[in-house]
Amino acid sequence: MRASAPSLPRWPSSAGILLVAYLVSNTLANLETRNIATGFGFLQREAGFGISESAIPYNPANTYFRALAVGVFNTLKVAVVGIILATFIGILAGVARLSRNWLVARLATCYVEGLRNIPVLLQLFFWYALITEGLPGPRQALNPLPGIFLSARGLKLPEPVWQTTHAVMLVVFLVAIAVAWAIGRWAKLRQDRSGQVFPTLPVSLGLIIGLPFLVWLLGGAPMALDVPALQGFNFVGGVTITPEFTALLVGLVLYTATFIAEIVRGGILAVAHGQTEAGLALGLSRGQVLRLVTLPQAMRVIIPPLTSQYLNLTKNSSLAVAIGFPDLVSVANTAINQTGQAVEGVAIIMAVYLTVSLSISTFMNWYNRRIAVKGGR
Repeated sequence: MRASAPSLPRWPSSAGILLVAYLVSNTLANLETRNIATGFGFLQREAGFGISESAIPYNPANTYFRALAVGVFNTLKVAVVGIILATFIGILAGVARLSRNWLVARLATCYVEGLRNIPVLLQLFFWYALITEGLPGPRQALNPLPGIFLSARGLKLPEPVWQTTHAVMLVVFLVAIAVAWAIGRWAKLRQDRSGQVFPTLPVSLGLIIGLPFLVWLLGGAPMALDVPALQGFNFVGGVTITPEFTALLVGLVLYTATFIAEIVRGGILAVAHGQTEAGLALGLSRGQVLRLVTLPQAMRVIIPPLTSQYLNLTKNSSLAVAIGFPDLVSVANTAINQTGQAVEGVAIIMAVYLTVSLSISTFMNWYNRRIAVKGGR
């Protein structure tokens, strides 16, 4: 008979609870000794500090809760836009590394091997210095197109004046996305049954772009714009893409995309070469073979490590504090310095990142199960 492995000693649950209780009570006692307030009541107090960039309306008279909400939205803005761009660039670079064109493959290799071996924080410093030091001041701002100005203060763009037609366009845009998704599902079922390929991409783009454009025309084609203008030492009006946001986004996207490129390359190489040969034998072009045969099979290998890169990009956004972008960590640090409630502030940061990370993991795991081969091993 086989000797059973010795069981590891288990920590009694009651002892664990007592340890947690002791740590909590000890922390509260130390805070009380130092006259440091506890609890989350400070969230309803006036913040009293400004935030340079906000996705929602904010002023110093708002509460700490509002200030932290600004930080959360700024973090989500970087994470969402960064994940989309990093995925797009990573797929292109991963496919380019396998290109039969020598120059394209070597350029992709230089990009991947170069940027992924440089610490991301140094890359953020580089891009921030390049933008702020390499561009002129507002008075000498570059003006490539009417109403567009590029300077060390950021990129200024005209902003459409919001009208009812724009609200209708937004609703139609969301409806068009839903219709395009339904067409995609129908096209996949049709292809599984008959083998006929439906031009899903051009039809979807036609719906998503064409329908809002048609609504815009029927609504009188409103063209009112808030054009930025130089007043004093800076521009007023329009919308601003700040150097801090640009440097953070470019640094995180280019860095994360290098790892995604290697994941994509590995996933494609994991598909048997006979699949490519079979697709070419059926008369498909190499682009069609990649899109219809290779990538769908490679996704089962790609998705799990891709999830980790999405999580890394989201968590690396906390490095924004190094270049002055007001993300959650930066805003929370200011709140902690003013209130002295470090435990609550750090707990809020941890809870937000945990929630965002678990949400990304849950979605990616759902998608991974959805594309898995039913009954496969």
